[in-house]
Amino acid sequence: MKAYSIALDVLGRASNFDASNDPIVRIEVSRLRSSVENYYEAFGAERDVTIHIPKGTYVTLFPRSHLSYEHEEDELALEGDLPEMPDDVPVPEVAESIVSAPPSGRPLAMHAGVALLLCAAIAAGVAVYASKPPLTVRPSVTLSMDAVDTRLQGEASQTRDMLLTALTQFQTLTVAKSGYADVRTQKVVGMTYEIDMKYYGDGDIRSVWWQIVDRRSGDLLKSGLEAIAIDGKSPAAARQEIVDVLARRFAATRGAINNIETHASSAESIGNACVLRAEYQLDDGSSSDMAAVRSCLERTLAADPSNSDANALLARVLIAPEGAAGDAMVRARALGLANRAVSIAPMSDRAHVALMMAQFADGRIDAALQAGNRAISLNPSNPDAVAKFASVLFSVGYFDAGVSMAQDAARAVDIVPRDAMLVLALDAYRRGDWSEASLLAEQVNCTDFVVRALRAAALGQLGSDQAKERLADVRGSDPDFERTLRRKLEARRFQPLLSAEIEEGLAKAGAVFALNDVTGAVSR
Repeated sequence: MKAYSIALDVLGRASNFDASNDPIVRIEVSRLRSSVENYYEAFGAERDVTIHIPKGTYVTLFPRSHLSYEHEEDELALEGDLPEMPDDVPVPEVAESIVSAPPSGRPLAMHAGVALLLCAAIAAGVAVYASKPPLTVRPSVTLSMDAVDTRLQGEASQTRDMLLTALTQFQTLTVAKSGYADVRTQKVVGMTYEIDMKYYGDGDIRSVWWQIVDRRSGDLLKSGLEAIAIDGKSPAAARQEIVDVLARRFAATRGAINNIETHASSAESIGNACVLRAEYQLDDGSSSDMAAVRSCLERTLAADPSNSDANALLARVLIAPEGAAGDAMVRARALGLANRAVSIAPMSDRAHVALMMAQFADGRIDAALQAGNRAISLNPSNPDAVAKFASVLFSVGYFDAGVSMAQDAARAVDIVPRDAMLVLALDAYRRGDWSEASLLAEQVNCTDFVVRALRAAALGQLGSDQAKERLADVRGSDPDFERTLRRKLEARRFQPLLSAEIEEGLAKAGAVFALNDVTGAVSR
């Protein structure tokens, strides 16, 4: 009786289950052991046969009780070897079988009662297990790429191999070998997809047509065509460019597969579904559903404490709300979760991004920059990690580096990450290009306070009639913003000059601020 068998046959884990990383079997058997012990403590153990699960093993024993041996010690023959157990655990003798007929003097009702109690206990256990929310895992994908022109098959094979490497760097997907297992005969938890690709070459253009297929149903879920110009580029550079585009398309937070996963999971699901919902919520910048996301991540960690992604996302969710980073206890817990995520999965860019954000919130700027660099080195293709690092760089005054990374994060994605778009909008505002700043700020798809303030400030600098409407929007989200603006911008680590320029634009829009000795901004 092994943990692996229990994980697959009882708990529905996938065939790649690893007991060293997932303690679910030990947790559930420990709960079962405690339930059995509590039963005998409450109702007594004077039965012919009792149930015993020794510590250190998953084998269930059915020892004869001492009372039964006093009357029938010769009735049953004993046989078999016991499993290995710790020295401090008493070894009960094992009956060959449960008594099929009641011994003399014992009423049949007693045995019927025991049987009914056991059936009730099993039924209760099944009901509890059935009521547990589904524990989702990362989706599994297989890749294939064939060249339409056989002369380009070498290029196609190299591109496919590079893409496999890029997808494993994301760690949002589980990459499987094509044809390794038939999912119809496996107990697989989570979705499985096939990514079929065709490689085309037409002069200086290289194109890849792709489609994503649900392996279980055979349904075509999404398809597309990516093309790049290779004129003036080395073959290696051209392949890297198209691989970056494809990897982002398939495996980014808002990529095709994770978008399918997010919308397909039920609201009660925990595990990978929680992680994806948390990333969407953080990118949205709204705090409306943050409590629900946090609860989902907490429940995931209760079921699977070694889930690196859940540790990382919970760290970020804790410090995301306005003012949360000002609480030392919140910052300490976020740092602890982020460090645990890195220790569990040291090659995960998600874990290092969480560590960067937790350290940044705690004022450890140099450490945050190191964590950000590590995240990018682990996965340079991840636009979300690049955008987060761009935001940190820009906030602490590395404007050119931040803008360069924001531009890279905005490349070859359907939806530009919020942080990348905000950095580009802030940079346009900082350079005095109010029209560009206003246009970019309006494209940031979130309800973040800084985004609202930037929209009003840019229109205020332009002298637009719409500035007052945008200012009313800021006041509607935070009636006290004129008194707290500077503190909020400082919490984001904005440079003093940039904060003063934003305040100036808001004043022109009609905001009223007290005289500030640091910036010289005035109330009218």
